[in-house]
Amino acid sequence: MSSTETFKFVLILLVALVALELIARRLRLPTAAALLAGGIGIAFIPGIPPVTFDPELVLILFLPPLLQDGAYYTVWSDFRRYLGGILWLAVGAVIFTTFAVGAVVHAVLPSLPWGACFALGAVVSPPDAVAAKAVLGKVRLPRRLNVLLEGESLLNDATGLVLFRFAVAATLTGAFSMQDAVFSFFGLALGGVAVGVVIGFVVVFTLRRIVEHVFLAIIASCLTPWAAYIGGEALHVSGVISTVTAGIIFGWYQHDVFSAHVRLRGTSFWKVMIFLLEALVFILIGFSLRGVVERLGGLDAAVHALGLPILAVLGAVILSRFVWVYATDYLRIPLARLVGRKPSPPSPRASFLLSWAGMRGVVTLAIALSLPESMPGRDLTLAASFVVILVTVVIQGGTMAPVIRWLGLDRAAHEPTHYLNEGQASALIDKAQLDAVRAVAYDAQGALVHPRLLEQYTYRLSVTERVASSPPDTDARGRQEHYDVILAAVAAGRAEMLRLHRAGKIHDDLLHYIERDLDLQEIEAMNDREAPQA
Repeated sequence: MSSTETFKFVLILLVALVALELIARRLRLPTAAALLAGGIGIAFIPGIPPVTFDPELVLILFLPPLLQDGAYYTVWSDFRRYLGGILWLAVGAVIFTTFAVGAVVHAVLPSLPWGACFALGAVVSPPDAVAAKAVLGKVRLPRRLNVLLEGESLLNDATGLVLFRFAVAATLTGAFSMQDAVFSFFGLALGGVAVGVVIGFVVVFTLRRIVEHVFLAIIASCLTPWAAYIGGEALHVSGVISTVTAGIIFGWYQHDVFSAHVRLRGTSFWKVMIFLLEALVFILIGFSLRGVVERLGGLDAAVHALGLPILAVLGAVILSRFVWVYATDYLRIPLARLVGRKPSPPSPRASFLLSWAGMRGVVTLAIALSLPESMPGRDLTLAASFVVILVTVVIQGGTMAPVIRWLGLDRAAHEPTHYLNEGQASALIDKAQLDAVRAVAYDAQGALVHPRLLEQYTYRLSVTERVASSPPDTDARGRQEHYDVILAAVAAGRAEMLRLHRAGKIHDDLLHYIERDLDLQEIEAMNDREAPQA
């Protein structure tokens, strides 16, 4: 396709994206599954030209911002607390799955070299950050499970990529050294952390100096994931870990670096960009099926030639995760006792959910597409990768919510916490604001110069203290109705504003000023209505 045709095609995909999102919401389907199925359907429409992907472009375009989006909102205290469990999944489970899939493939196809079998295992072993985020963002889980799954999805790509590179090199050259592989893995990981730390603090340093230039600050913050990823890859360390590290640092410091203007506008821009990238990823994955089927000589030929090996790969991918998660859940008890810690008892329900939540996505597809043409078993790897993505996203991802309810983990999500609730935190913040107002409310002679401000902040603190001291059920009972009234008042004000403007009684400049004030009132009311209670 020419450049103009490519641009028109992208516009068509964006229109399809909107339609598929609306269909998914109307039918209450998982969005990722609807986009994936839509991509498959569009790809086989007569007259649609074949679409080819540059795997390096797919990785560098989609992966860095989507990784940073997860890292940016990572709760560092939770991540640090559960780092051991995250590494069990992000490193241990990926390695175990790689070897399990490799062994199963070699048993089914003994003629395929061991290196090619393990390369296939490395391709399908890491659950994907994009797929995990698309599913986990729509369900409610206990904090520990959510941290484990999101943390795993941020780090496991690095493990899969390292295993893949060594397996391909071993297949094509016939040489492999376990010692070199281990040293290389730790070198890539530690180097990625170092590069991410440097880039993260450079970004924070830069933003502090340009934050008054709103659009420049937003552009600089949006370039951060690509700077971290490209910088890491250029220095031959893990670009994935570099991006995650920089994202965690950036997310930690943005609270005192960004101004309100930068945060509100930048967050809006960033969320739209991430939504488009996530949606396009799943549509493009659906498109990739056409190339795989055509390369194998049609759907019937592909099923006849590769049906059994693909089913074996799919079974090994799903079962190996169950084996690893359940085994390590019981193994951690004696290990914890060895280091003098009191372990929590095993949870079969939590282990089942961790085992079921193994959705694959863009990384699996991009790695599979990057296989050299001379690689043995390349077509099998491509076909198996697509089937694994399709089944894990549609079936596992699509059934996450009912599985959570079936296991009773939606009730366990309301776990006790040592954190303050919204009312308690608001009371402390309002007290700090009142103290600041009191400090300047009187002049040097003791005369009150800001009576309205003092009255306003005093009243505000009294209200929040009353709400904070009320029982949780009393606080929650009228919460929805309270903010519905505020939103109705905002809507009435907006209608009156438009009536005055349409009647020619207020100028457009005043219209925009009042509209911005009403917008902020509406945003504040909606945020307060949805604020977490603990």
